[in-house]
Formats: sequence, C-alpha cells, structure tokens
Amino acid sequence: MSFLRTFVPNYITIVRCTVESFYRTHQYLLSHLSASLVRRGLMDEINWNERLIGIKGSRGVGKTTFLLSYAKEFYGIGNRECLYINLNHFIFTVRTLIDFVGQFHSSGGKTLLIDQVFKYPEWSKELKACYNKFPDLKIVFTGPSVMRLKEENPDLSGKVAVYHLRGFSFREYLNLVNGEQYPVCNLHDILHDHRPISEDITGRMNEKLQADFRDYLHHGFYPFFLEKRNYSENLLKTMNMTLEVDVLYIRQIEQRYLPKLRKLLYLISLDAPCTPNISRLSKELDMSRATVMNYIKYLKDARLVNMLYGVGEDFPRKPSKVYIYNTNLLHVVNQKPIDELSESRTFFYNQVQKDLIVNEGIKNTDFTVNEAHYFCIRANGTFKNNPDYYYAVDDIDTGNDNIIPVWLFGFLY
Repeated sequence: MSFLRTFVPNYITIVRCTVESFYRTHQYLLSHLSASLVRRGLMDEINWNERLIGIKGSRGVGKTTFLLSYAKEFYGIGNRECLYINLNHFIFTVRTLIDFVGQFHSSGGKTLLIDQVFKYPEWSKELKACYNKFPDLKIVFTGPSVMRLKEENPDLSGKVAVYHLRGFSFREYLNLVNGEQYPVCNLHDILHDHRPISEDITGRMNEKLQADFRDYLHHGFYPFFLEKRNYSENLLKTMNMTLEVDVLYIRQIEQRYLPKLRKLLYLISLDAPCTPNISRLSKELDMSRATVMNYIKYLKDARLVNMLYGVGEDFPRKPSKVYIYNTNLLHVVNQKPIDELSESRTFFYNQVQKDLIVNEGIKNTDFTVNEAHYFCIRANGTFKNNPDYYYAVDDIDTGNDNIIPVWLFGFLY
C-alpha cells in the first residue's frame, strides 16, 4: 500500500481515524445489544484459548450478534483490547487487513473479531500472515456455512479451529420467549428419562407448550423473528441472498445459472422429504445429472437442504432422501399446505444432527442415529409399536417407554 502514502493526502491521519471509527462503532453496537438475547450454547463449546477461530453459519442465524455478545461478555463495552470490524467496509478496498491488524496490535489490541471475512480478497493468506506475525493476538472470524475453511484454504491448515453456529433449537426458543433457563438434554437422557423431563417442562409451561412448538416450527429457528418485520418475507429475502451471494460468489457459479439453482430448490421443496429423481430434475433444469447432484450439494452446504444417506454412504452418491433444512424454510419456500408428519421428520432431523450422526432408517423406520438407535416419526394416534425402535410422536406432551414426544428432541442443544 505504499502508493497510498504517496498519492493519498494525510495517509497516516486517515489510518488513525479508521481505527478510531471502528472503536466508536464497536462501542455503539455493544451498548445497543439487547439484554434479553438468549445466550447461545456455542459460547461454552468454543475453546477461546485458540489463536485463530472460524465460526461458520448460514445467513440469518446470528453470527454478528454472537461476536458482539462475546465481546460484551468477556471484555465489556469500553475495553479497547477487543474490537469488532466488518470487512464489508469500503476502507478495506484500499487498505490491507494485515496493516490494520498491525495497528490494532501495536495499540494494545488482544482480540480482533472479524465479520464477513469472505468479502475480502486473499483473506486466508492474510489471516495466515497475521497468525504468524502476531503470536499473542487472537482472531475470531465469521463466514457463511458454504465456506470449506480447511478443505479449500490450505493456508489455514493446522491453524484454524472451526465451529458452527446454528439457528435456535426449540429449547433456546422457549428460553427466549418465556424467560426460562431450560438445560440441554443429551440423547441418553431423552431415551431413558424422557417422561420426568417432559413432565417438568410441560408443568412449567401451563399448557402453552404445544402452541409454542407450532410457533417455533413456523418462525422460531432464525433469531430475526424478534424483529418487527414480516418474518416470511424476511426469510425469503435471506434465502435469496444465500443463493445470490454465498453460493454463487464462493462457488464461483455464473449469475446466469441462478434461476436454475432457485428452481431446483423449489422443485425439491414440493415433495420434500423425498427420494430425489435426478433424471427428472436433470430434464426439468436442462443440465447434466452430475451438475444436478453438485447443485444439491451446494444447497446442503448453504443449509437450505439436508441430504440423508444410508450408513456408510455419502456424497457423491445419490442421497436416500432430501429434506428441506428446517421447518421454517419448509413453510416459506412453497405455498402448499404443510404435511404435519413431514414437518415432524424435518424438525427431528434438523435438531438431532448437530452433534449426532443421522442416517437413513432400516426397514420401516425413518432414521438411524449414531448407527445404534432406530427412530420412527409418527403422529399422535394408533400405530404398531415395535419394542426395538423408538417413536418420536407429534402432538403429545409426555410419553411412555419407547414413545417420546417429538418436541423433546429440540432440547439436544
């Protein structure tokens, strides 16, 4: 950037003002952070002693808020050792990241929080340079879920610790809207102690649980349900931005293929969860079968769909079934009435997959979890009970033995 020192008047003054401007923005954002926000479980899962931390997440799940919450909780509003910056800022079109980091470090900075890192050219190389040059500096950055930090950025291999921020679990949603502090349940607790757990929760909910569950399925996964805007329109905008910016930009797909990508998502949503007919989709979209499979994978990486495989199988094989990623998307992506059983299966898959391995079920079951437990998703009513399986049942408050209310699987994180 030596040309700037030559051709830009008062370069040093501009540099200093830039850092001070970011400090002012940082303090403003922290002071206006809502005190009612639910504390995300990921805050305690991250090893904050790591020097380089990458936090991936789909658009709309609250990555920016998460960074700001970390700064406020661990440093406070007025502490200048921590700073939040957004690489979308125009100053980074003429100023290098490593130059900025150097100034921040020399002024006593200890932790730099970087948002929208993928918008900056050569970001991985400069992060590596910062990692090597400033061994006492911690950098935490965010990026979209479609990024493959380790696989496609060898500069960061062995240096970056990667974590994933998801949308709200049903538990987190309940804590937020009801001012509660329900704890996380592990799978063993749910399978063996579900009745006392569910009785405790429903007893505190005063018969409100099922109504809250229906609300969550419609509009509880993404934190922006708290905003005073039309949730469905906001989510639709988020989905389109995910395709137009995250998928096309990072996967380097030409803009003219965007309509095909959008159409593919819509066609999948009409039947999801379903076994994809790749030949039919190939014909509908006028593209090769291989391209259709790659596009479905891009939609999965963007957290717009889920691909369910049998045990031991994975991409590039055709998935056993394709699901829409979460129930909120299911309600928005097409206008047909939602089948409640499909909705329950979508919810179960979405909530269980965070820390557990979910595969296609055997025989008449829907899912295999951790290659050991078999689950059938059922509606409340009469069904044949096989003692070798677990039944996650919709529209019940509590269960017995191997029959478990499906909503309780929303307490896994």
